[in-house]
Amino acid sequence: MKILNIIKYKFVFLVISGTLLVASVAAVGYFGLKPGIDFSGGVAWQLQFTEKVPTREELASLFPSSIVTPQDGGQFLIRMQELIDADRQKSFDSLEKSYGPIEELQFQNIGPAVGEDLKQKAIWAFALVLLAISLYVAFAFRKVSKPVSSWKYGIITLVTLFHDALIPAGLFAVLGHFFHLEVDTNFVVAILVVIGFSVHDTIVVFDRIRENLRLSGGDKADFNGLVNTSINQTLARSINTSLTLILTLIALYFLGPATLQYFILMILVGTAFGTYSSIFVASPLLTLWRGKA
Repeated sequence: MKILNIIKYKFVFLVISGTLLVASVAAVGYFGLKPGIDFSGGVAWQLQFTEKVPTREELASLFPSSIVTPQDGGQFLIRMQELIDADRQKSFDSLEKSYGPIEELQFQNIGPAVGEDLKQKAIWAFALVLLAISLYVAFAFRKVSKPVSSWKYGIITLVTLFHDALIPAGLFAVLGHFFHLEVDTNFVVAILVVIGFSVHDTIVVFDRIRENLRLSGGDKADFNGLVNTSINQTLARSINTSLTLILTLIALYFLGPATLQYFILMILVGTAFGTYSSIFVASPLLTLWRGKA
């Protein structure tokens, strides 16, 4: 198998990642993430029309300032800031009169205080997971102190995880601005799934570097070459493992339930960039940080 000299072109890959990161941060900062009712409070009303199915535009005109999402089988999810019980029953009766029998699948009313509490917990969960993973990596590589200190493995892992989480977040900020896509608890779960997959892939490469350092008998003169060899030794495994997941996610995106479509999209994008960062970001950063402990 041909050996790819990835380390030789590390600045090209790092510039690509840096550009995407800056664009993602700018998108999140400028557009912001559009919070769903899980975080901002509001009403989620899911209805199923069995006889005559209205269009999204018809429902949107009946519920101004709401977001109407068509789903499979004549179902619609209507999200709005507020709907008191009297208006809910009145609207339900009016819809049945126009479109025939309707089944109410769910009605969730989340208060602003609950939404704010969920948002704070999500931020804490994200921060604690990143901190715990970084500390674990630094601890696991504590016996590999040269030519790169073990704590730098932890810091680089933290950087790559931010990379893998921020780029999909930037995409969702753009989709939220142009297509009213909201982020909810599914978004947080997807971010954590991406982080879990990404760190696994990164540790595989780091572990091979550690093993090759041991086998070299302490010869660390050609650290760049050793890192490049380690990447190539794990390249097929990383790509094949990711491809099996990506193909599954693509199938789920097109054939799975509409309610999980954006959740799957988040994991799909995060997985792709997580694989990229494990190969083209994490290991090249190790070579840049060499000898500066």
